[in-house]
Amino acid sequence: MTRLLLHACCAPCSLEPTRLLMEEGFEPTICWTNPNIQPAEEHDRRLCELRRWCALEGIPLIEAAEDYARWERGVAPIGALDRRRRCRACYALRLAEACRVAEREGFTHIATTLAVSPYQLFDTCNEVLERLASAHGLTSVIRDFRPWYPEATRRSRELGMYRQNYCGCRFSAAEAALDRARLRDERKAACARKKES
Repeated sequence: MTRLLLHACCAPCSLEPTRLLMEEGFEPTICWTNPNIQPAEEHDRRLCELRRWCALEGIPLIEAAEDYARWERGVAPIGALDRRRRCRACYALRLAEACRVAEREGFTHIATTLAVSPYQLFDTCNEVLERLASAHGLTSVIRDFRPWYPEATRRSRELGMYRQNYCGCRFSAAEAALDRARLRDERKAACARKKES
């Protein structure tokens, strides 16, 4: 088995990447470092769920440093103006800390659960991970876990896991709320058209 540090954004998104990586012969240790998640209650709720799941599964969990002030200085000013740039800066902050942990703890391989969500910027995230892993002498394990997102959703519901409805930062929360409102309005309009016909 090859030891691998798996940066995790939450428990539900960890399910399928962990299973699939283990099937490949990796021995994952989860790494939590997510200073983007707001508000504090949401951050703590996601971390508690991840702790609970890791303990149940016997998966080691490393809770790494989280530099909230650096996130506010380096990521928040980008805000809602440029999502791609904001997410790239956020990925870089989180994955840089995960790479520092991996190097310090003697891991040779690193991956992230961000690659399971269809809502993430897959190529951008993986570019950032590859660059940072290389700078730390690590091998980035890039996998497209997105096809297993529905399975992760199903399993997480079966396990009674807390499931969030936005990526984590206050900007993504606002964007998700707007998307939900738009979808609700589209459903209402479709129902109204159906009644008229």
